[in-house]
Amino acid sequence: MAPDPLIILSPPRSFSSVVSTMIGEHPDLYCFPELHLFVAQTVAEVIERESKNGHYSGPQGLLRAIAELREGRQTTSGIIRAGLWLNARRDWTVKQLFDELLAAVEPAIGIEKSPVTSMRVAFLNNVRHCYPKAKYLHLTRHPVSTRLSMQEFFSERKTLRRLTERTRSLEMDHMLIWYHMHRNILEFSSNLPDGQVFRIKGEDLLSSPDLYLPQIADWLGVRTDREAIEQMKHPENSPYARIGPMHARGGNDGKFMSSPNLRQTQVPEPSLDAFFEAEPTQWISAQGEALLGDLGLEFVNQPFIKNEMRGLSQRLGYH
Repeated sequence: MAPDPLIILSPPRSFSSVVSTMIGEHPDLYCFPELHLFVAQTVAEVIERESKNGHYSGPQGLLRAIAELREGRQTTSGIIRAGLWLNARRDWTVKQLFDELLAAVEPAIGIEKSPVTSMRVAFLNNVRHCYPKAKYLHLTRHPVSTRLSMQEFFSERKTLRRLTERTRSLEMDHMLIWYHMHRNILEFSSNLPDGQVFRIKGEDLLSSPDLYLPQIADWLGVRTDREAIEQMKHPENSPYARIGPMHARGGNDGKFMSSPNLRQTQVPEPSLDAFFEAEPTQWISAQGEALLGDLGLEFVNQPFIKNEMRGLSQRLGYH
């Protein structure tokens, strides 16, 4: 039986691609690209949900993983075959499918890191139902940095134009996404046994990988020797650390895939106080608040949102 997986939880734009890929380069671990599995119960539901984003054969990262594990490489024709293989298993549960992927990489521990999993507590509970003994890495990034990265991402990616327009129609500040997803993660993880969750600031890990990578390895119960840690510092060696073939070019952050080498440097943290001194005049429009339910988010009354965000930021170690 394959080992229980490691699930990385974070909002989008939280260094999750580089961090998960680094961890997955440990000789006893294997990091998949974003699979987008736990947003549904069956493979058919996963495919149908992904088709709404224009990916009609299934999540791009999932197709890349199937092609890589079944054929040892990722090609355009291999992605097509992966889509056919996946479609033939529409009646499978997402656990059956993930079990298949985990078995393909055993004895390594499989790693999954789809940020969408943290969009709703129901998705997180789906993971726990499927894998009660899974471990969770709660990855954080400063809210101001995350907000800026989200703004750049949604405005620059033509492939996400429809999502961009939807976000604009909500007139919602992107920091609300950061706030709600971390609140979901904290609510979920508060019910887990001690030792099942490891929280780390992405800024700390990327600034001092030689300090924090051994801590993560020790928590996972895998090798902590110098050779293993050195391998983790080379995310560029992952088969998913580059743009994928036609029909499945994604699966990881585009910027990461265009330049996946680890650049060890001190990652700065901006001032939360300075941000709030020039805070948005309106966090969300009335129309946006009414539509938040579509994203699985419950809005906090606007007069209190600044204090709520500040409190959560400080809880996660940001000032």
